[in-house]
Amino acid sequence: MTEDRPDPVAPGVDHRRLADLLARERAAWVDARPRARALHERARASQLHGTPQHWIKQFPPPVPLVVDRAHGARLRDTDGHEYADFGLAGTAALWGHGHPAVVAALRDQLDRGAVTLWPHEDHVWVTEELHRRFGLPFWQFTVSASDANRFALLLARVVTGRRRVLVFHRAYHGSVEQTCAVLTPFGVAAPPGVEPNGVDVRETTKVVEFNDLPALERALEPRDVAAVLTEPVMTNGGAVIHPDPGFHAALRDLTHRTGTLLVVDETQTIPAGPAGCTGALGLSPDLVTMGKWLAGGVPAGAYGMTEPVAAVAARYTASGDGGLGSTLAGGALAVRAMRAVLGEVMTEPTYAHLDRLAAHYAGDVAAVIEHHGLPWHVGRLGGRVSYAFTPEPPRAAGALRPGAGSAVRQALWLYLANRGVVLSGMNGAALFSPLTEETDVDLHGELFGSVVAELVAR
Repeated sequence: MTEDRPDPVAPGVDHRRLADLLARERAAWVDARPRARALHERARASQLHGTPQHWIKQFPPPVPLVVDRAHGARLRDTDGHEYADFGLAGTAALWGHGHPAVVAALRDQLDRGAVTLWPHEDHVWVTEELHRRFGLPFWQFTVSASDANRFALLLARVVTGRRRVLVFHRAYHGSVEQTCAVLTPFGVAAPPGVEPNGVDVRETTKVVEFNDLPALERALEPRDVAAVLTEPVMTNGGAVIHPDPGFHAALRDLTHRTGTLLVVDETQTIPAGPAGCTGALGLSPDLVTMGKWLAGGVPAGAYGMTEPVAAVAARYTASGDGGLGSTLAGGALAVRAMRAVLGEVMTEPTYAHLDRLAAHYAGDVAAVIEHHGLPWHVGRLGGRVSYAFTPEPPRAAGALRPGAGSAVRQALWLYLANRGVVLSGMNGAALFSPLTEETDVDLHGELFGSVVAELVAR
């Protein structure tokens, strides 16, 4: 492989420079973290891959970042290094670590009881506020976004009497077996690393590309799909994929005409605004699902539904549990945190701050890309920013080759982290919190310019 050979994975990058930088930054990371190395070795005896969640093994650092303290929008690791945190736990820490309003609410509620299985006034306040924001009148609580999606799809099957669901190619909706499906040259299949667990996605799931209305119409025309589950803007895979003009109106029309329910997953898209994309884009789904960000770091989720869906759900759950809910769903501690988040944190001034910092960050990245003439692009959804190694923003995830630019993402992540900036370990995305500081955005811009200058072919 020669230096002047174009990089088929990340165009514009010099292969030899990339290899040298990766080796240097990996060694620097490991050498500077002896305590993290020791803890990782201990963990191998009691944790799969030596990590508490198996997918942490797929993150860029050769030894996981071991956090000693998270506060505001910063992390401190067990070896004493500090970082500006732009990963924010994939929106689970979107409002920052230890937001004062959330901490105060949790401390007060701990003295009153964490979970009882009985209603609380906060339950009513939260569901009323979710109704006001998202327009759906009836709500139920879950422990996670995965469960919110799982229960929403269950109710869709009950309402329609249909078995199949439809998702968009390479969307991510949590650990829901039916939604773990992708398009291949041979049709629908479970992606690598996903065990079917008794669910044959060829029978349960249809998959089409985002923004492909003809394919969507063909898939819904047989009227055997209970629900379309969609992110209103796709955020997985290292890019922000926006809907084409008119796409959501056509999607809503197609689902209405075919008797298919529309489920909008706002778990990753809430940076768009105080009512997510449902409010920002004026959507009218049958169900909305959410989690992660909802309780300021306490495990929580929720799903809302229209009156017709709620009427069927009420009959379905008139006796027995219907396969819905769990003991800790809607616990008093979690719901008190939800009230603090919705009432005191998710405000218009908060979103103005997120938008301003995200625009600053995206502008810095775009300027570096333009300066070096790289065929990359930067995408933004409110307080969320991603860059990907295609010259134009993709219309669908199929335009992003699996693994495209993965070595470059690792190099960028490690270079930045070794100098005090942490991006998402999943895909290099950046999120902004009300506690994020402008100086940290400035630092990222300087470092991003430096590392790209080291990587580009000359």
